[in-house]
Amino acid sequence: METQNTHQLTVIIGSWGSYNECNEKALGSNWLDLHDFDDWDSIVLELKKQGFDLDGIDEELFIQDIEGLPSNCASWDYMSPQRLFNTLKESGVLECSHKHDVMLAYLEIYSWSDFESLVDSNGYYWDDGINLYKGFNWADYGREMFDACEERGLSDRLQDFFDFEKYGRYIGDCYCHEYSEGIIEIM
Repeated sequence: METQNTHQLTVIIGSWGSYNECNEKALGSNWLDLHDFDDWDSIVLELKKQGFDLDGIDEELFIQDIEGLPSNCASWDYMSPQRLFNTLKESGVLECSHKHDVMLAYLEIYSWSDFESLVDSNGYYWDDGINLYKGFNWADYGREMFDACEERGLSDRLQDFFDFEKYGRYIGDCYCHEYSEGIIEIM
């Protein structure tokens, strides 16, 4: 069951034409919460309400500011706002908190273009094979993987002498990474 997304994902959209002309739209749009829009056309309508001439001086748009995504995973001002919105919409991160959390963890390890490629290839199911272990360290991950083994062969008493941190790092060496809130497993 999906959970409603409560994360903030907002942008200010600017226009290169107005920016270069230093006119009243040089500072861009009002903050736009991307969760409020069903499709790119509804964003276009909002920009027109705010006075953008999208068939004239304001036809070339860029992301002037962004909140809710890491600043270091892409050069946002050279990205098409339409491409950004469509990728986020197709990925499901605007509707599902879990997908949003997975995306943020993924972007700590990889770039925006890697994320876009996943979404381009797999659409809404881009996160299949990606698991978050929020709040886990390597020892927690090692114990989780150890407990998941059907034939542990190690008595509970002997487990006190087992190095779960080392086991966690070993077992996750190829496909696990630390991120700010735990461990992300990318199969």
